[in-house]
Amino acid sequence: MPDHETLLTIFVAVTGAAVLLQSLVLLGMLLAMLKAMKLAQGAAEELRSTALPMLTEAKGFMSRVGPKIDSVSTDVADLVHALREQSVEMEASTTEILERVRRQTTRIDAMVSGILDTVDRASGAVSQVVSVPVRQLSAFAAAARAVFGALRNGSPSPARTHSAADKDMFV
Repeated sequence: MPDHETLLTIFVAVTGAAVLLQSLVLLGMLLAMLKAMKLAQGAAEELRSTALPMLTEAKGFMSRVGPKIDSVSTDVADLVHALREQSVEMEASTTEILERVRRQTTRIDAMVSGILDTVDRASGAVSQVVSVPVRQLSAFAAAARAVFGALRNGSPSPARTHSAADKDMFV
């Protein structure tokens, strides 16, 4: 069996080799981390160099355009309010105009109906005034024809002495 010192020397050598190996692994991890940090810093710097001018430009744009947008939105709100008021006024005017038109239409209808009733009564009266003398003349003419016909023929004809139009006649 090997002696105690030899074993101790082997133990120290193995432990030293393990510590040395562990140090090398940690050194490799450190180098990988440094490399990753450099890459991340490069990407961050590239992002900063690209995004910062865009953000500055956007900030300037918003500072220039922001008051105009506020002004436009205020103007649009005022315009919508004015349009609502005008539409309410127009609706009231339209309602009033339609009511007036309805009243005038009713009035004109009553006037035209009155005129037509008067014309109808007048035409009935004129028809009555004209038809009675015409029927009387017609009856007189029929009587004259009958008399002249009887005188010409020498005997009364058994012809009809009354016509259907003579029913209201008195001769």
